[in-house]
Amino acid sequence: MTYETLSVSLAQNIAIVRLNRPDKANAMNMQMWQEIRTAFEWVDATPEARVAILEGEGKIFTAGIDLQMMMGLGAQIQNECDGRTREALRSVILNLQDTLSSLERCRKPVLAAVHGACVGGGIDLITCADMRYCSSDAYFTIKEIDIGMTADVGTLQRLPKLIGEGMARELAYTARKVDAAEAREIRLVNRVFESREALREGVLEIAANIAAKSPLAIRGTKEMISYARDHSVADGLKYNATWNAAMLMSNDLQEAMMANMGKRPAEFKD
Repeated sequence: MTYETLSVSLAQNIAIVRLNRPDKANAMNMQMWQEIRTAFEWVDATPEARVAILEGEGKIFTAGIDLQMMMGLGAQIQNECDGRTREALRSVILNLQDTLSSLERCRKPVLAAVHGACVGGGIDLITCADMRYCSSDAYFTIKEIDIGMTADVGTLQRLPKLIGEGMARELAYTARKVDAAEAREIRLVNRVFESREALREGVLEIAANIAAKSPLAIRGTKEMISYARDHSVADGLKYNATWNAAMLMSNDLQEAMMANMGKRPAEFKD
């Protein structure tokens, strides 16, 4: 695939999806929104890609949604019928929501590595990732309230389940900045690294660890955790039982057991 706003690579079973508009602070224009979905559909469909890292090129992770894109929406949705104009706007919003949900639909784990600023739409983006990590210079802010709008592509739905409702409300109502230390304290990120270089090395190491595990078991684990988040414990247990009834007796299970007995690294098919 050829991308205008991303760089995408694959090596040693690790896909790296990098936001690549550094001259625009990686602001998320319409092209980037569509390419993010395409990239993670590719990660999902590519057997060799066992795990993905999401990061940003340049000085910051992302400045969030491109304001020029926002200002251009009016002409895009305009209709002489006000109802149809509103329907078109709803369709645009649903499309943007679907772009970010592509990270959750991707069966492979997605690790977000944040340096510098992560603003507005960037929060929507990283809350869709499986795990989040940052460098010590990172900061996070839900900026939509400061431009007079309600965040509408995932932050208000996902963030409370990550950091708790009270803290999510505070950040959404105030748009205040959260530095790396506080982000770790409130569990928005799993770990803080001293520098961008240490962040990249550390997240690559975690990704390599995941890539060495059974791909089938990793995909099942992501499916179960995501399902459990949105369902009752009883529903999650039933689904888990059904999943393993279908997937447990695999070549991966046999290989893992034989490797453990032979005290050797396991080798799994993609």
